[in-house]
Amino acid sequence: MDFKLVELGSDEFAYRLEDEGGTKGEIAWTKLADVMVIEHTFVEESLRHQGLAKKLLDQTANFAREHGYKLEPVCSYAVSAFDRYSDYDDVKI
Repeated sequence: MDFKLVELGSDEFAYRLEDEGGTKGEIAWTKLADVMVIEHTFVEESLRHQGLAKKLLDQTANFAREHGYKLEPVCSYAVSAFDRYSDYDDVKI
């Protein structure tokens, strides 16, 4: 799966999985200084329960690590994933 980094606004970004039919999955955040505030996670209904949301979050966490940022989960999926997995402890605020 290839996720595309998209700039949505001056400090708003997303990783997306797209095909000719449109967006299949997305995780979006706002960058505030060295913090990425995860505000939205979406997975098309036909692709749910296959680990796509976690892969999007993993990609976002790797981006944060590479750039020395921290993550603040706000959307319900990111909040529950941060509670469920220790994978993100190093980048969590």
